[in-house]
Amino acid sequence: MYSHLIHSDRHVHFVGIGGISMSALAKILKASQCKVTGSDINRSHTVKELEEAGIPVDIPHQVNAIEGAGLVVYTAAVKQDNVELVYAREHNIPCMERAKLLGVLMERYADSVAVAGTHGKTTVTSMISQIVLRANLDPTVLVGGELSCIGGNLRIGKSSYFISEACEYVDSFLNFHPSISVILNIEEDHLDYFSGIEQIRQSFAQFAAQTKNKIICCGEDENIRLALKDAAVPVTTYGIGDGFDYCAQEIEEGDTTRYTLCKEREPVCAVSLVVSGRHNIKNSLAALACADALGIPLPDAAANLYDFTGAKRRFEYKGVTGGVTVYDDYAHHPTEIQSTLQAASARNYRELWCVFQPHTYTRTRALFDDFTKSFMLADHVIITDIYAAREKDTGLVHAKDLADAIDGAIYLKGFEEIAEYLHKNTQPADMVLTIGAGTVYQIGELFLNRNTK
Repeated sequence: MYSHLIHSDRHVHFVGIGGISMSALAKILKASQCKVTGSDINRSHTVKELEEAGIPVDIPHQVNAIEGAGLVVYTAAVKQDNVELVYAREHNIPCMERAKLLGVLMERYADSVAVAGTHGKTTVTSMISQIVLRANLDPTVLVGGELSCIGGNLRIGKSSYFISEACEYVDSFLNFHPSISVILNIEEDHLDYFSGIEQIRQSFAQFAAQTKNKIICCGEDENIRLALKDAAVPVTTYGIGDGFDYCAQEIEEGDTTRYTLCKEREPVCAVSLVVSGRHNIKNSLAALACADALGIPLPDAAANLYDFTGAKRRFEYKGVTGGVTVYDDYAHHPTEIQSTLQAASARNYRELWCVFQPHTYTRTRALFDDFTKSFMLADHVIITDIYAAREKDTGLVHAKDLADAIDGAIYLKGFEEIAEYLHKNTQPADMVLTIGAGTVYQIGELFLNRNTK
């Protein structure tokens, strides 16, 4: 119903254009010969890139920014009293939420892949993208992180292939009707929107029902099994061990992870990964199953994954100083933290220092008990202030509460203070791992810079 609003002579204005997904969508429309403008609260490197690409950006939001626009696109983070949205409504300019636009664009591609799940979306989308790129299929890729093989978060191709993440927050993924859906896991999260796991399963079930051709999912996940019990399209499963359509056998873990890929119980090829952890074995299985569904031979797909190093902020190596190695990871859910620490434990280090920045008050409070159990593989845990993101501090939970509930953990507020504490207390052969979806990566950078001065 919205496709008629997007054509080559349409002026499309983006409110909050600096976001990683919004900026990508703006570039796609620019490449489609639309006139594209935008606005945002602050100037950022993303805004600079957009301006360099010929997209004017107003800072801050202002009414005259959207004059002449035939369509206004906004994100869920933009408040409805935003001056530009108010003006658009008063002047009957059509408005469209970001996810709806992505769904409209996805319909233009015959071979669309949408990757959904509580955890791992960016990594699996990145793995699939690398495989498809190296198969010379010229895909369009939109990923929620920075991927080295495409030089950022967006690649605009000229083929029928479109690969994207599908986020469940505020039911955004219900705007999509992909050819292939990949569902990685279903757990409680985003409890500022969802009432609990039952509603989350229902949303994933609806997402699955909108899939046109095939669903690929983790067969180990009970919530997925419940959500897909009435699936109308073929369902392909993957997992570690027997009983799945695609499985990993003969696993060897270390600096390099190796396993034998089996399809329908028959060995197909060897797989080697430089990314660590059981969760990345499952991530690779999802990507390989998807590649097979797209017609890419499995041995070729596996070879294309060998040097996959992950997207930015996914167990990302940041540097080493004084014999102390620093990594950073985007993990912000208890399950993700456990998986990241398990991956870290496969590396050689003396002691592991984990610095965690909780992400949103709602998530911290709702999953508090689970968070307290997530750090068992760390030798030292430092908790810093909660990253509010879209929320306001209600006073119901504080980062210190979490630190007090974790045996041996400490609470430190300032990033400089944490970097100094690490400087004084770490020893050669230690690992520092910063974890969280906010700005916690800056602590590792401060520590590295402090030690090199």
